[in-house]
Amino acid sequence: MTVETVYCARHPSVETGLGCGRCETPICPKCAVFTDVGARCPDCAPQRKLPQFEVGPTQVLAGGGVALVIGVLAGVVWGFLLPDGFGFFSIFIGVALGYAIAEPVSRAAHGKSGPIIATIAVIGCIVAYLVHNVVAGYPLFQADFSSLLILGAAAATAIGRLRF
Repeated sequence: MTVETVYCARHPSVETGLGCGRCETPICPKCAVFTDVGARCPDCAPQRKLPQFEVGPTQVLAGGGVALVIGVLAGVVWGFLLPDGFGFFSIFIGVALGYAIAEPVSRAAHGKSGPIIATIAVIGCIVAYLVHNVVAGYPLFQADFSSLLILGAAAATAIGRLRF
């Protein structure tokens, strides 16, 4: 009994025992696309993004509008209540700010996430920072440590919440 050696259709020098689950083309682990129904060759694998990452113009507009409104409101509150920050503890304020912006942006975009939605949320954090500076009476692009720490923590939290 002899066993026939099978080589990958895309990499002819690589032996394989794996075949596409749809067309049965021999594939190696390097070119296999693992799906929820088994290994597929690149031709048979679904090329579509996951639905949560498919963002349309209406989700972008809705998320952008919410990011702008929440950013302005959060900046006003931040400017009146915490014009100078709390030093190291500003990180916690930033985390709360980032979550307070990212969550409504995600909801307005119907639960979508990904790079576009995360960028919109970060823009909302920047709007909050700029409004804070105006309300607190600082120059628009003031670079004090506490405010930048809050902005950085807010942006990191927003990106983490809407990770892609």
